[in-house]
Amino acid sequence: MFDRYIRVAAATPVIKVADCAYNAAQILELIKKADQEQVKLLCLPELCITGYTCGDLFLQDTLLDAAKDALHYLVKESADYNVLVVAGFPLAHGNNLYNVAAVFCKGQLLGFVPKTHHSNDEGLIESRYFAIAPFNMSFIPFFDDQEAFFGTDLLFQCQSLPDFTVAIEIGGNLRSPQPPNIRHKATEAAIIANPAANCEIAGRAAKRRSALSDKSSRLLCGYVYANAGYGESTTDMVFSGHNIICENGTILQESSPFGDGWAVSEIDLSALSHDRRRITSFPTNSDDYLPIHFSLDTQCPSLSRFVDPAPFVPKDEPKRQARCEEVLNIQAAGLAKRVEHTHSRTLILGVSGGLDSSLALLASVKACKMIEKPASDILTVTMPCFGTTERTRLNAHRLCKALGITCREIDITQSVKQHLKEICHPPEKEDVVFENAQARMRTMVLMDLANQEGGLVIGTGGLSELALGWATYNADHMSMYGVNSGVPKTLARHIVKYVADTWDNAQLTEVLTDILSTPISPELLSPKAGNISQHTEDIVGPYELHDFFLYHIIRWGRRPTAIFRLACTTFEGNYDSQEILKWLQIFYQRFFTQQFKRSCLPDGPKVGSVSLSPRGDWKMPSDAACTAWLEEIKSL
Repeated sequence: MFDRYIRVAAATPVIKVADCAYNAAQILELIKKADQEQVKLLCLPELCITGYTCGDLFLQDTLLDAAKDALHYLVKESADYNVLVVAGFPLAHGNNLYNVAAVFCKGQLLGFVPKTHHSNDEGLIESRYFAIAPFNMSFIPFFDDQEAFFGTDLLFQCQSLPDFTVAIEIGGNLRSPQPPNIRHKATEAAIIANPAANCEIAGRAAKRRSALSDKSSRLLCGYVYANAGYGESTTDMVFSGHNIICENGTILQESSPFGDGWAVSEIDLSALSHDRRRITSFPTNSDDYLPIHFSLDTQCPSLSRFVDPAPFVPKDEPKRQARCEEVLNIQAAGLAKRVEHTHSRTLILGVSGGLDSSLALLASVKACKMIEKPASDILTVTMPCFGTTERTRLNAHRLCKALGITCREIDITQSVKQHLKEICHPPEKEDVVFENAQARMRTMVLMDLANQEGGLVIGTGGLSELALGWATYNADHMSMYGVNSGVPKTLARHIVKYVADTWDNAQLTEVLTDILSTPISPELLSPKAGNISQHTEDIVGPYELHDFFLYHIIRWGRRPTAIFRLACTTFEGNYDSQEILKWLQIFYQRFFTQQFKRSCLPDGPKVGSVSLSPRGDWKMPSDAACTAWLEEIKSL
């Protein structure tokens, strides 16, 4: 079961104008389909029980009585199905007729929400037939055996899952100057259902997508939009059944205009709740709203929506290239400002022939171009020692040569041996002391060179290493500006590949291609037969998994069980559940125990929605216990 996901659908029945019995039969088939597909909320179009295009027939009692009978039939038949249904209906109440959304569930009529603002263009003049929604809420008898609430300020809330709370707005109300959703935003409503009848004209589908995506983003909600379609009168207009499901700015699913009129996806209530808590300026006030409770089995056993295995990397190639260019520009601009502010003569980088230092160097070259500083002002140093392989050492030199930069080589082997001797550490004992002595010696060399050259030491460690604490404290952990600090490993690979593909430098392309195929390693243990013996991902786990964990923990605040289930679905065929569980536990253990390294990070630019800077984005005690998280993992 997927935690706090609710499967929703927007559906368009094929109707006959003014044939309410026929329309009810079509709607019932959609309710049955929704139940079979384990949909919990089904939104149907505006006035779908009669048809939106009935015209002056709306003033005929015969049509209104038939509509009431059809709704009675649907409510009664819904008793057998585990679905909350929202359907458009003409409600005769007192001396007025209202365009309403009828909401019912499992044989119970829950309420009527009237349309607030009428659409008086493009054919049907609604104010000709329908009264303005009354300000006051009322409780009206409707069927012989049921009464229902009537009013604009109704919330429909699931008893077993209170986050599953639905508000209603109807049709063109979303485009009005003061749409109902402005008030809905301040309520507990995580989902807005919109029964609509919006005719199709050239270019409107794109505008509809944009408007609904923007609306769901500003309201931090799920938005289920069901549009009228085939069967409506085509006297003056055509309706396409273009239905859209959005969540917080993202279109999850839509039915093609003039397609089958069926769109289904899952709305992530946990993510919406997290963002509403996180953004403290989000208004909360439900005092004027009446919560109406309903009961449903809300389990979501599977997901039909796409869950990105690489959430930091756009899937679409043009978007991915644009993202890489954008991030590289952010890195370079941040560094350029720091170089100018500190009046640094040089930029000092340790280059290893690996991925991270390559990205830092590329950003440094771009920063120099921004401030019209020659690339020769970049001082790169490669510092081979016990674990350095010939492949990475040569790649460091080749990379600098391709960029027109002189690479200085300082072999630190003897310095580290002398240091180990001084602290009485056996040189053959390749433990953490052996490894960290090399890392700290390299940082000392860089810092002293910076003093000597009036330079700025550029950090190379990225976001993924910061999350895992995969850095030696006060060694590669430290710099004067951490240009990669906001870039996760999965994205770093694509940025380097983007440069290789687009910078029009054959030498650069060749060396970057080899660097991208080199195993990720700190190269602190002695090579085996000249090859890298220390593979980072064999020790701490695959970066694609860790970046996935990091994104869902920080961006959406998900709990371990939810992340585990998402990962098992997303990486099915690549990792089995036990592998995922193993690396998830390691991630949490390292993430908590290594916070002390993040608490004293050097400055560095934020490039995306996830950042671990202790100055703004992630404030966490260095001595926080991870017991609760690990206990939850053990329960899996």
